[in-house]
Amino acid sequence: MHAERSRRNPHSARVAARRQDAWAGSSTRAIRSAAVHGKVGRGARAESGLAIGIDIGGTKVAAGVVDRSGAVIREARRLTPGTDPRAVEQVIVELVDELSSDHAIGSVGIGAAGWMDLDGGTVLFSPHLAWRNEPLRENLERLLRRPVLLANDADAAAWAEWRFGAGQGEDRLVCITLGTGIGGAMVIDGRVERGRWGVAGEFGHQIIVPGGHRCECGNRGCWEQYASGNALGREARELARANSPVAQELLRAANGNPDTISGITVTELARAGDAASRELLEDVGEWLGLGLANLAAALDPGKFVIGGGLCDAGELLVAPARRAFARNLTGRGFRPPATIALAALGPRAGLIGAADLSRVAASR
Repeated sequence: MHAERSRRNPHSARVAARRQDAWAGSSTRAIRSAAVHGKVGRGARAESGLAIGIDIGGTKVAAGVVDRSGAVIREARRLTPGTDPRAVEQVIVELVDELSSDHAIGSVGIGAAGWMDLDGGTVLFSPHLAWRNEPLRENLERLLRRPVLLANDADAAAWAEWRFGAGQGEDRLVCITLGTGIGGAMVIDGRVERGRWGVAGEFGHQIIVPGGHRCECGNRGCWEQYASGNALGREARELARANSPVAQELLRAANGNPDTISGITVTELARAGDAASRELLEDVGEWLGLGLANLAAALDPGKFVIGGGLCDAGELLVAPARRAFARNLTGRGFRPPATIALAALGPRAGLIGAADLSRVAASR
């Protein structure tokens, strides 16, 4: 029935083809078509093996020229110009022009927080920028004259870790990004798994404590309210406001003002040996391990890779997470457990992954 309908309706056939062709946040069909019909430049540029990756954050736009091995050979940055979509596009153009001045660039990958449609051409929603149903790929391919790929930033970082970092060799990889909140992505059998509607990986919004802390998403008790940098800072501030005797180092670091204590403050003190800060990190690590056990029950990955700013705490965070994971894993003792490792590529992972995804898409 579906096949017969597609034969009668060319538009339906084209839609089906786009959906089959969409992968990792972009449509290879659109990129190939652009190249064939002369909309973007390829030739010697595509054969160079160099791509530009751009990671768009709430405060900065980071870009880099990335080679086939995942090495960043040149970088540039700009401040994120507010929330105006046209201004952000202009910054992207400036960065690409700067980085391509002495390198032959084949394609450009854009990683940003938000939801991309399955065709990979439209940003449905971005929390940091004023992108709402924004046809970003079309706009940028017109401006850059090159193939452009759009990807969620967590998807791009996961791809980079799978290709070049801590996830190499694992065909069932789940990546967790711990920062202000919790982001996530999956690489399954060599492809980024985006779900039916393109919004998979919102692991931070599994409800782990019904009726718990209010989350920015509108729900209560989301995982990121207990296992993120924001959660760590909140717990430390509460301890300091109570003037607890164990919080004196925290108060000294904050010059007596509990409101200035952040997750970064706690992490730095924990690494310096402060007992209270280490205890706070251990609590967050236990929540992290519990959430990972839930994900293992649902997804059964071979490996979790944990990245993001909170991972500067290293084993002070990950060791209690491993213990809580082992304690809460469904079927423990009768199944192989996933391994848990720290990410290897640091803050460059997003731009590396975006560049590499664009290179792979443009070569198809």
